[in-house]
Amino acid sequence: MSNRLKDNLNSKYFEAANALTSKKARRRIVAYVESYDDIYFWRTVLSNFENDKRYFEVMLPSKGRLSRGKKSVLMNFLEGEPLGKDMIACVDADYDYLMQGVTATSARIIESPYVFHTYVYAIENYQCYAPSLHNVCVSVTLNDHRIFDFQEYFRMFSEALFPLFVWSVMLYRNGNYSKFTISDLNRIADPGGFNVMNPEPSIANVKRKVYTKINELQRLFPEGKEEYLATKDSVKALGVTAQTTYLYIQGHHLFDTVVSPMLTKVCNLLRQERQMEISHAKAHKTQKQNEMTCYENSLQDIKVMLKKNTGYLFSEPFRRLQEDIRMYLDS
Repeated sequence: MSNRLKDNLNSKYFEAANALTSKKARRRIVAYVESYDDIYFWRTVLSNFENDKRYFEVMLPSKGRLSRGKKSVLMNFLEGEPLGKDMIACVDADYDYLMQGVTATSARIIESPYVFHTYVYAIENYQCYAPSLHNVCVSVTLNDHRIFDFQEYFRMFSEALFPLFVWSVMLYRNGNYSKFTISDLNRIADPGGFNVMNPEPSIANVKRKVYTKINELQRLFPEGKEEYLATKDSVKALGVTAQTTYLYIQGHHLFDTVVSPMLTKVCNLLRQERQMEISHAKAHKTQKQNEMTCYENSLQDIKVMLKKNTGYLFSEPFRRLQEDIRMYLDS
């Protein structure tokens, strides 16, 4: 039996099982996701919509095949019949949302009433939501001193990157992505030597690389001005702004190459500050040693706390995602 047939039967099975249960029983809706990390994220999304009439079960596409990833979620469910009211797919938007139907996968993702996507590139972008990063530092270091303005930094970072980001979307839409890949964009979106006390040079570094690449692309595509301006208006209409570009670049790059190293440097300073306070406190040596041990035992891992970060709950893309689910349930 083919995987497609199995999955169509699964969808009908869940509908039939729900129909046979007592009217007082809660309806079970299965939500298939891409990876283990996605289970926690989509649980935070879907929990808000559970009540005494329905609940969600978030799982990977197949317990038997150990297959993961967006392709595994979508190829099984979208090439034949749509998922169904009791079985949905929840995936990262990647560039598929911004492609707006140019590719077959993009068309299926934005048109299917049973497929939900993040709007931002991936769940990692939500975890790196700038207004929430100070709280991540507090959870790691237990020090609430605001020594760095994450929101201002990512505003400048996004504005520096936005013109080149528009080029990236344009070339992916018109099929010339081999001339400027997402990996190429990632290399330019690497701030390099970030300094907490003097972050401006890292922004200047991004601006310099963006300027160089745009000049190169303008020489390569001399007739692309009108298409570029149309693409710019299009991505803005989709919710991308010059101030929030960081939410739409590749999530793993943002998480691993930009935000995690930055948080490490900020948190190191916050830890040192707290340790200095303890060292200089007017207390007995033994008492200070006990206090230092207690503090150091309370410190948390940066990447672990970043993955658990839910400060994105009030962001605009997340509200749009919630509204999509609400419309699906109401219909």
